[in-house]
Amino acid sequence: MLSIRSINVFYGAIHALKDVSVEVEQGEIVAIIGSNGAGKSTLLRTISGLLRPRTGEIDFKGSPIHTVPAHEIVNLGISHSPEGRRIFTNMSVQENLQLGAFTRAKGDPEIEADMEKALTRFPRLRERFKQNAGTLSGGEQQMLAIGRALMSRPSLLLLDEPSLGLAPNLVAEIFNIVLDLNKEGCTVLLVEQNANRALEVAHRAYVLETGTIVLSDTGKALLANPKVKEAYLGG
Repeated sequence: MLSIRSINVFYGAIHALKDVSVEVEQGEIVAIIGSNGAGKSTLLRTISGLLRPRTGEIDFKGSPIHTVPAHEIVNLGISHSPEGRRIFTNMSVQENLQLGAFTRAKGDPEIEADMEKALTRFPRLRERFKQNAGTLSGGEQQMLAIGRALMSRPSLLLLDEPSLGLAPNLVAEIFNIVLDLNKEGCTVLLVEQNANRALEVAHRAYVLETGTIVLSDTGKALLANPKVKEAYLGG
């Protein structure tokens, strides 16, 4: 579904991603783990068109997207739930969800059905439907960020640090949601500092260190890898 080949991404003179190659097959959960500053969020921002690789290529469903504008990438079926949630705090839950469908045709009758699906998946959002998003708890804001991303009907969902700052019970809930989405047919590329949980749910995973992929394997194999245990799993 997604093929990233030897991309190099820079912030000015800073070489953030160095010859990074990643493959995501349809129906997979693929995790990217690594320490702070490794380039994980940069990778997702590059896939979604917010950053441009200086060299290298990104293909989605067989077509190049590394020069395609971000809003057109959403139209192609990639949606990004960013680090820090980035919800519109002065707008209601309803308005945030509506904005998630901004690339879809006006008057599309299925938008309301998809909003109902999001509210069924996240019952707390239904309870706060007319509230300003800035009044929600951290966990509720994360649910809103994921719900908003799903409103574009993605076939590939990019999730950046969905458990960051959440209480353990909410972390478990978020990862259950990721598994449910995947069972329903959504392919997921997951960036997550909680390496244990990420590797538990991932079919495959990559380890990113200072902008370079240093390891890749199945989630189970990386959970058992001594180097990964020592560096990321507290082993």
